[in-house]
Amino acid sequence: MTVDTTYASVRRADAEDRQAVLDVLTEAFMNDPLACWLFPEAGARGRLQSHFYRPLLTHPQGEAYLAGRREGASVWLTLAAGQSPHEEPPGAPEAGPASVFGEHGGRLRTLGEALAPRHPDHQPHLYLPCMGVVSGRQGGGLGSAMLRHRLARADADGLGAYLEASSARSRALYLRHGFEDLGEPVRVDDSPLLWPMWRPPGG
Repeated sequence: MTVDTTYASVRRADAEDRQAVLDVLTEAFMNDPLACWLFPEAGARGRLQSHFYRPLLTHPQGEAYLAGRREGASVWLTLAAGQSPHEEPPGAPEAGPASVFGEHGGRLRTLGEALAPRHPDHQPHLYLPCMGVVSGRQGGGLGSAMLRHRLARADADGLGAYLEASSARSRALYLRHGFEDLGEPVRVDDSPLLWPMWRPPGG
């Protein structure tokens, strides 16, 4: 189903769109502070990002969306009370030293452990693990279009939404769409700050 918004069309991605979603997210976060910290080697960053995002597209509770002319992408998980998004779905690459992530697997695991206590898994909710827009279209309203599209249904279903903003710019966007900081920012070693954020239903 395609929904036209003020800025762009947003449609749910299907199996044939998976590579397009991966390509958008990988390009969108190539210079993101967190992605650069997790995968410092620029030459390998795109490949490792793709490995990181791929299991989300086949997650049993996952929904992926494309915006515009395949210029924006988002992945959402609808989680039940007590269900942790950090439980790796079937096919997820391990994040240990011997995994596909190599020496950077430890950073992924440590970051996940630091964020897990912040996740509001005591109640059903919508979780946005990643949303990105290709560099040439950032600031053009595609992120807002994707947020409005999915959050409207969350409001109708009475679901709150949770995410972790990986930059001050993305945090500002989420604040404009009803999210609020959920406690203090999280930092692991010398990582950039991450802002856990929560949006109540109708926020």
